[in-house]
Amino acid sequence: MGVTEAGLASANTPAMKSLMDLLKVLATKRRDAGNKICIIDMDNVPNNGDTIRSHLLNAAKREDDSIRLFIENFTVCLNTMVDRITSARPGSDGMVPRGEPLPAKALVILDPDGDLPAAFRDSSMATCGVIVRSTKQQLDADVALKLRIANGTHTAVAHALALQKLLLTDHLASPSANNLWMESYLESLVQHQIFAAAIPLFGEEETEAAWKDWKGRLIHPHFGLSSFFITQNGAAKAGIRWGPTIVELISNDKPITVAMVFAYSALVRWLTPKHESKNNGEVFIGWLDSTSPSVGVEEEDKAVSYADGLRYNLGAGWYEFKCACEVRGKPVSTWLQEIAGSQPTAYCDVIREYMVTSSGGDLHDVASMPAFDTFVYAVATVVARMVVGDSTWQLMQEIQNREGIYVDGFETNCVALVDAHLPLRCTLQYKTTPIPSDSCLMDAVVSREAIASVVCSEVASAEVVDLHTHLLPPTHGALCLWGIDELLTYHYLVAEYFMTSPAEVSPEKFYSMDKQSQADLIWNALFIDRSPVSEACRGVLTTLIALGMQECVQSRDLEAIRRCYASYRDRGLEGAEEFSERIYKTSGVRYAIMTNIPFDMNEATYWKPNRANYSKRYRSALRVDPLLSGDYKTIEASLAASGYPLTLEGAKEYLREWCDVMNPEYMMASTPHDFVFEEGTLAGFVNDGVNKEAMKLPGAFADVSVATAACDPQQEDSPTLIDENSDFLSKVLMQVCEERDLPVALKIGAHRGVNSTLRSAGDGVVAFADAGVLARLCARFPKVRFLATFLSRNNQHEACVLASKFRNLHIYGCWWSCNNPSIIREITQMRVEMLGTAFTAQHSDARVLDQLLYKWSHSRAVIASVLREEYSKLSETGWRATRAEIRRDVDRLFGRSYEEFMAKSF
Repeated sequence: MGVTEAGLASANTPAMKSLMDLLKVLATKRRDAGNKICIIDMDNVPNNGDTIRSHLLNAAKREDDSIRLFIENFTVCLNTMVDRITSARPGSDGMVPRGEPLPAKALVILDPDGDLPAAFRDSSMATCGVIVRSTKQQLDADVALKLRIANGTHTAVAHALALQKLLLTDHLASPSANNLWMESYLESLVQHQIFAAAIPLFGEEETEAAWKDWKGRLIHPHFGLSSFFITQNGAAKAGIRWGPTIVELISNDKPITVAMVFAYSALVRWLTPKHESKNNGEVFIGWLDSTSPSVGVEEEDKAVSYADGLRYNLGAGWYEFKCACEVRGKPVSTWLQEIAGSQPTAYCDVIREYMVTSSGGDLHDVASMPAFDTFVYAVATVVARMVVGDSTWQLMQEIQNREGIYVDGFETNCVALVDAHLPLRCTLQYKTTPIPSDSCLMDAVVSREAIASVVCSEVASAEVVDLHTHLLPPTHGALCLWGIDELLTYHYLVAEYFMTSPAEVSPEKFYSMDKQSQADLIWNALFIDRSPVSEACRGVLTTLIALGMQECVQSRDLEAIRRCYASYRDRGLEGAEEFSERIYKTSGVRYAIMTNIPFDMNEATYWKPNRANYSKRYRSALRVDPLLSGDYKTIEASLAASGYPLTLEGAKEYLREWCDVMNPEYMMASTPHDFVFEEGTLAGFVNDGVNKEAMKLPGAFADVSVATAACDPQQEDSPTLIDENSDFLSKVLMQVCEERDLPVALKIGAHRGVNSTLRSAGDGVVAFADAGVLARLCARFPKVRFLATFLSRNNQHEACVLASKFRNLHIYGCWWSCNNPSIIREITQMRVEMLGTAFTAQHSDARVLDQLLYKWSHSRAVIASVLREEYSKLSETGWRATRAEIRRDVDRLFGRSYEEFMAKSF
């Protein structure tokens, strides 16, 4: 007999009454042969046999005892699983079924006591799709596999088809591109989600056989179930059909992929209405893809009924649906309607509550696990996109084509889809945005409540232009610094070490040691004997964690850390280049600008006679300190070695040649604060090189030493007493910059050699550097663009004022001693308040390749915190920014402002 779920609702349904009438007649015909009447329900309702028997015994209480005894002793109600519900052929008025293949398990019957006739156990019955089970566990496995595989994939495809106005699953049998992507989606869902959860429970053979059988039916041209019909009761189906799989995956620490997120998101999108329709809010109206959410119920006469009391209208683009799942006293769909059009973070709470409720996702068993929250955030992202107009087709294209975050297609881990980054922590690691620039969500207004998460997400996903570093590429051999020993012996940490070092370890003794021994001392002093709480120490830890060395860090095992690096270093140049690319990708740095010194013979060999090939991640900057410092010995030696005359014109030709070789982004001019021009062959072409007026300023030294050494690439230095009337400045550097349209980058405020025994770790800061020289340079050379950063915190306000007065000046970064979170925050907030987005928020100044990981993740966190507050202030004025506007602004602060400035030509 075929009794549906409605017929099994109680003992008083027409179906149950008819069955009782039949049994009363059969009771009078019974022959005492020991056989029993077997009642088999042919509709797929869980525990249908047990339910029927309960109803019959309740109804028998109203009959005489003979009927009750007959039912108790001579009838059995067998639980079944049925999988043979087919659509009717078109034009047959529901009388002729479609011709799909016979399922392998069309009817599974649980007969624990052997009450069925012996013929049912004949092997030939299997060819008819009839399987008899003897234990409840066997039937439970059959039901579970059907729900997870057949019903699960059916539901996964139905909402996507219906939203695209595809009425039948016949579409899966067509050779269209859409179908191929849909099939790829289903295959991924099965192979990497359903199988991963089911095979350990039910065995590989049974699980794979179930999918092979179902897939053959699903893509058969005459299977043809209605996609709209399958969407009925969708809110509950998520828990029934996908819930067990998701619980198994999360409980066993297996990844949830984009395929499962897409399935869930399409269902939630289906449950998101434009408005309620009728029956006191029981029926909602949704809109189909490529249709405006504002669509109204029109053309009633063209509406098609797809289920009891539910219709759709493809022309008008609307459909009706019900949602029986409630959270906080209202249907889930009502909550979804209220937040429709919002950013992903607005959906998280509603989706989480829907997922944990038993009438919805039924995932309460794993709701306390972090992987569950990740899944919620991922679904919220895709739902937000779908609701604002990104169609299921568009999303499927992106996934199948492996665009953006979908590096592994439908197998991509769902963590890639997480958009919300709250609460904001002290580090903010780079991750590719899950919201592409062509998404309709970019035009959605960001509510005041969503500002924090959107800003955080956009800052995290911004690709960086690191406009000043001291990095060199792996092709430059030993000049490319990377690895744990280089991190630990960075001059920040050397200086910190000597604050606490034993008296017997003098700087001379320290520098006489090899690099690894120096690193051992610093590791023990700053990471073992003390907590590594300083910004420089914390940066080392952030770097190691980002490289996956959590266990090594937790165990304080420096040798294990070295072994991790050795896996790259032992492979020579290939390993170094692979490591370099990993650093750039992980840190989110699009490219970094090096500091290249043609006057340094060690580096020059990598440029001449043949330029070393290196990754596009590295761009050059030509450092020309000797031209400003009056380092005649270096200049004369360089000109003579290159065959140029010892004249100003010779110096210009030398500079032009290096511009041709390096193709620099800009010239970098840095000199010590106490330089002079030494007498030499070129001396007649220049003034004395000292800005005498500047020497009278507070903080300037009365005695000016003579610079006799070449620019040390390990020294931090900066011009603060530049003589603007120097011929080297006006007749060499500035003339070449004008003719080549190259900017000059200045780093202002370092005091070299405050403690010379510490070498590069002994440099200090000029408390009040002369910013006037920058203003005069900008005014005197209006055709030259200047990039500038100041080392002293005291100069930052004046720098902002200058940047607002000269269009050929661009302020960038928080340099060296200002590169600490508290000062970055202060400087960035001041710059936003004074300059808007017309500056570059940060540069790393990294000397060690690995430092890109921590310098940018630490800075991102601080800058995001500042921007969150600034956009909140903006929101309070009534201005509502879109996500696209916030992304535009963030991109400017992380590099586009620099590129726009560089594109100007005066």
